[in-house]
Amino acid sequence: MSFSIADLFTQHFDEKFDLHERHLNNQMVRVLRTIGYDRNYKKAIGQYLYDEDGNEYLDLLSGFGVFAMGRNHPTIIKALQETLTLELPSLVQMDVSLLSGLLAKEILATCPDNLEKMFFCNSGTEAVEAAIKFARYTTKRSRIVHCDHGYHGLTMGSLSLTGEHIFREGFGPLLPECTSVPFNDLAALEQALSSKDVAAFIVEPIQGKGVNIPDDNYLPEVERLCKKYGTLFVADEIQTGIGRTGKFWAIEHWGVKPDMILMAKALSGGFIPVGGVAMTTHIMDTVFNRMDRAVVHGSTFSKNNMAMAAGLSALHVVHEEKLVENSAKVGEDIIATINAMAPKYEFLKEARGKGSMIAIEFHAPKSLGLKAAWAMLEAANKGLFCQMILIPLFKEHRVLAQVAGHGMNVVKFLPPLTLTQKDRDWIVNSVEKTIADTHNVTGSIWTLGKNLAGHALKNKK
Repeated sequence: MSFSIADLFTQHFDEKFDLHERHLNNQMVRVLRTIGYDRNYKKAIGQYLYDEDGNEYLDLLSGFGVFAMGRNHPTIIKALQETLTLELPSLVQMDVSLLSGLLAKEILATCPDNLEKMFFCNSGTEAVEAAIKFARYTTKRSRIVHCDHGYHGLTMGSLSLTGEHIFREGFGPLLPECTSVPFNDLAALEQALSSKDVAAFIVEPIQGKGVNIPDDNYLPEVERLCKKYGTLFVADEIQTGIGRTGKFWAIEHWGVKPDMILMAKALSGGFIPVGGVAMTTHIMDTVFNRMDRAVVHGSTFSKNNMAMAAGLSALHVVHEEKLVENSAKVGEDIIATINAMAPKYEFLKEARGKGSMIAIEFHAPKSLGLKAAWAMLEAANKGLFCQMILIPLFKEHRVLAQVAGHGMNVVKFLPPLTLTQKDRDWIVNSVEKTIADTHNVTGSIWTLGKNLAGHALKNKK
């Protein structure tokens, strides 16, 4: 009997939640069922998901940003199918591959001119781990400085640079000699670097958790301070890169030249895991400085042909379809339109972001009735108001989004870069209707709020 993935899908389509409860992370299943996100998706095209009843959902999560070109892009599928049929030698290991050389050339052409070398790996967290090792070897220093509330991954080295307590709790002791400083605080950074024992300062140009945007002078001064004290400046562009912010790299908004750029997520087109580090020739030649050190750092599957083909075709789509430009145009429109709503709605503080990396922040209202309702949610669980936005967005308007981080009243949109005018209207109309509903404390949305508060208080006990 022949093996068929299509047959497996057909035979077991209704079993996915049961399989996960029995064999994988059953807490994830509980979360999905509690908030009403337990859908059986049957198809995905571009920025849309389709459930078993044919309902269309607008995906503003995009797999945490990996589907920047949309799901199941035909150009990337064709490249992968072609790669499979060519019977190419892959992972010979005692060899170098053509496709990885081509992808390195294409990526470096988009980077600042001081970056001339590439290292490939399988994921964003592996890129961070590589940066830690390369920085330490190059500078002969051990300390790594990072920012409060930053997110750099969940393996042990990258977790040591991740500022969210919930990810770190119970997994220590973590990597020693990792120091955090407040984001966007140049005085604190200079104090940390002035000891001249810091190998690298690793920073997201825009923080993913909260979508925190720095002052205009921050990253240029970061570059200056790092040079002054002999510290490598490492830009973590794993989420912000490849068009996400309306520039190919977010650092382009500030015109800086880091010593390393870390990348992953969108580079794969969402198909094959791939990450990378663009770096100066000095860093590459220092780490791999003798023939016997040619293999001192690597990753078994990193330069496999499927991953490299995915990266090459993904970059082709970005350029061919002008997705960076579309990201800037549509994102700016959405941010401006939502900000124009603020005078009408007390809960709405602001929309912010760059390109297709968008945050909507909420805050305590001034009206007594609304203030009391807000206080009830905050007492139960800080940031709970966001769930009162996200659940109706999903269940009533079929818009899939996420919170921007733990314990904050910020909703985050990280959509594919392919959004159309139809999608723009879908987003702003759904957001406005949902925010308007929260201002009616006797409405059904506050029934949901009370239920959420009750669950939160029960979980605390």
